[in-house]
Amino acid sequence: MRVLVTGAAGQLGSDCVRVLTPDHEVSGFSSRQLDITDPGRVREVMDEVAPEVVINCAAYTAVDRCEEEEARCLAVNGEGPATMARECARTGARLIHISTDYVFSGERPAPEPYREEDPVSPLSAYGRAKLAGEQEVARESANHLILRTAWLFGIDGHNFLKTILRLTLADPGRTLRVVDDQTGSLTWTATLARQIALLMDSGLTGIVHATAQGHCTWYRGACHFLTVMGVEHVLAPCTTADYPTPAHRPANSILDNARLRAAGLDQMRSWQQDVEEFARQHRDRLLREARAALARE
Repeated sequence: MRVLVTGAAGQLGSDCVRVLTPDHEVSGFSSRQLDITDPGRVREVMDEVAPEVVINCAAYTAVDRCEEEEARCLAVNGEGPATMARECARTGARLIHISTDYVFSGERPAPEPYREEDPVSPLSAYGRAKLAGEQEVARESANHLILRTAWLFGIDGHNFLKTILRLTLADPGRTLRVVDDQTGSLTWTATLARQIALLMDSGLTGIVHATAQGHCTWYRGACHFLTVMGVEHVLAPCTTADYPTPAHRPANSILDNARLRAAGLDQMRSWQQDVEEFARQHRDRLLREARAALARE
């Protein structure tokens, strides 16, 4: 199958390219190589690659900066997906578009999860833009799958686990405060890429949720990761109010993979399994990159 992956230099995009390449003809384009807000460039690439499936991993994910750069956020996360969807409709390609838990308010008491059909109510500029992208994809392309996920981590790009590792190594004896009143499912992009591979020719359309099984807080997840990494650490739980950020984040980001289960397609594993295998596979590289980052500071 001919597959086009946008945002191929990011966490999920790079893992999609790695996972799919052995069995498919994959063309990965980074956001620099393919700006999805440029209709002319998108059409050029679509005609060049002639994909049967497009996996749109391109996104503006700097959640706090989105509050100050809402126009740019909307262009990439809202208008860009609309362009991709129109081109997929024109060429007959199937579109798998990656979305987020941020379309929900997170006000539902944890651990009650959000299902695909639950009402959306984003709290942030990022969430509003991603919701706009979902709506545009649904409007412009009949053969689409909107995949909502959350709390991603992978070997490429930036993520919470890498940040915690770097901060811990910077001063091993210092107590780091980590938010303990936001709940979600740490999800490895390699596992999610394998899930996407299964969904490409599944015929499933509409919205699906795909996150790791189970849930934790950022604090619990950080403790587990550093323990598995064998890195000494001193972490202390704190509240969201103790660590204010420009963007409001959902307190409850737990998503229920209900449609995947109903279709017999749910391949997602527990967040603990994902974190443990990620650490085992990449421990040396993670430590090396964290120390290199500290040396540059």
